[in-house]
Amino acid sequence: MALDVTGSYRYPNPDAAWLAQRVEDILEPDLPIIDPHHHIWKQPGNIYGVDDLKADVSSGHRVIATVFVQAHHGYRTSGPEALRCVGETEAIEGLANTARSDARGPRLCEGIVGFADLTLGDQLRQVLDAHRAAAPARFKGVRHSVARDPHFPEGIVLRPAPPHLLADPDFRTGMATLAEYGLSFDAMLYHCQLQELAAAAQAVPGLSIVVDHFGCIIGVGPYVGQEGETFNTWRRDIRLLAQSPNVSIKLGGMGMIICGARFHERALPPSSQELAQAWRPYVETCIEAFGVERCMFESNFPVDKAMYSYAVLWNAFKRLTSGASPSEKACLLHANAARIYKLDPIPSPPA
Repeated sequence: MALDVTGSYRYPNPDAAWLAQRVEDILEPDLPIIDPHHHIWKQPGNIYGVDDLKADVSSGHRVIATVFVQAHHGYRTSGPEALRCVGETEAIEGLANTARSDARGPRLCEGIVGFADLTLGDQLRQVLDAHRAAAPARFKGVRHSVARDPHFPEGIVLRPAPPHLLADPDFRTGMATLAEYGLSFDAMLYHCQLQELAAAAQAVPGLSIVVDHFGCIIGVGPYVGQEGETFNTWRRDIRLLAQSPNVSIKLGGMGMIICGARFHERALPPSSQELAQAWRPYVETCIEAFGVERCMFESNFPVDKAMYSYAVLWNAFKRLTSGASPSEKACLLHANAARIYKLDPIPSPPA
């Protein structure tokens, strides 16, 4: 099953020949990396399978493990509707087991963040139990998108969630159930919803909440030309959200069309210097608000692959940490991801 995409801001398909025009030496190649956010999927003209993931994570940086995040991949085609999403966990668990057979390579999909409808009530437990049965060691959390912006009633990329889903009593009960299970909640939302997430985080303080993609700062439609105002609003709400100690944030995803990225329209792909310069205000704001212990860099591949290569992306992240201490770099590049997603100890492959 493909992603339920809509609107005019669909993910562009990566152009391998265009990406190949930008080649950089790998910065600090011995630094271990855990990529806490990528997908496996089949989109029209854009199939990103485990072999594609292997090629990207093997492009020069020392990636030791990755975390898969739900993408409507491999759903069951029969059986109870609420349980069909478990097919994705089953499929990714199989891919991860196959990848694990190569002791020299990274542990691909070592963590799995799947989908479950958090409004199901008591039935949610059955779904979570099924996910855990499918991937006993790897199933780590749930992403149920709450993304909705009133300017886009038909959605931007994914179909919009119901209004104010984060405040819905049934959804809050589902969040509490995740906390009871010791699972995390990945929050896919837009920047205009950060205050709602802050209220939900305070209401369910025992739940580990992970904000995806800086909070997904919209840069299309009525937000075009309003970058300064949008940044100030986002920064204010990020600081509010960070007051809840159960919230952490992924730094990445800025290569999405909906964030205003247009690098793919250029003759040449961007350099890591350009990316680092463009993203520095957002990275510094998040680290200042959350502290280095609650931030982690993410690739968001293959979505962001339309804009830059994996090697250039992680070079940009390393440039953004050039003034950090070794322990701070470790937090941002791998240690926080391992801790927040409760990954099993991961021996580093030989450098």
